Amino acid sequence: MTSSVPWSERLSTGTEAIQDDVVRWYQDTRRGKAYVPAMIWGTLQTEAYATVILGQVVDFLGVPNDVPAGVAKRMQRQEVLYDGAHHYDVVLGEQALYTNIGGAEVMRPQVERLLRELRLDSLTLGILPTTAPVDLFPVPGFNVYGDGDRVHVELVSSSVDVTEQSELALYDKAFAALSSAASYGDAAEELLRKAHSFWTSAPPQG
Repeated sequence: MTSSVPWSERLSTGTEAIQDDVVRWYQDTRRGKAYVPAMIWGTLQTEAYATVILGQVVDFLGVPNDVPAGVAKRMQRQEVLYDGAHHYDVVLGEQALYTNIGGAEVMRPQVERLLRELRLDSLTLGILPTTAPVDLFPVPGFNVYGDGDRVHVELVSSSVDVTEQSELALYDKAFAALSSAASYGDAAEELLRKAHSFWTSAPPQG
């Protein structure tokens, strides 16, 4: 089964309520997966990065502006990385390290956080190099929740939840292809340090 809910409906009261839902999804998922091609996975975002992202959501969709509350909930959801009860396999596209969210003053600390968290016991973090050959056509980002029984995909106008077993199997297959092409460990660290050097030398935004 696939269900779609417009963002205008999900965010009708602002960003905090939906973050409550996401906190619960992460707490209920002991082993999760995520592929995020062009931005930083929400559970690894710094407070400054999340503030810019949620501000853009509010401005674009015209929903109530409760960004500080939404950011606070996003930070709360990150507790699953440190409680010893969860593990997440995450593949970030290398583009995510360069997509300009708030300028160098936001991006440099964000990449520094990724460097600090790269070898967390609760995290398997891969970086998919821009030029890496992947045995899969380009696909949008997705999150696997509920220990594999639900996939969440975010579109421009709506969010989509997939629960049909045959469809879930395709997402598992896609994640396997993406993760097999990604760089891990020292190779991932090298890509992160390259991005950090870029943002260190980049001029301030504005």
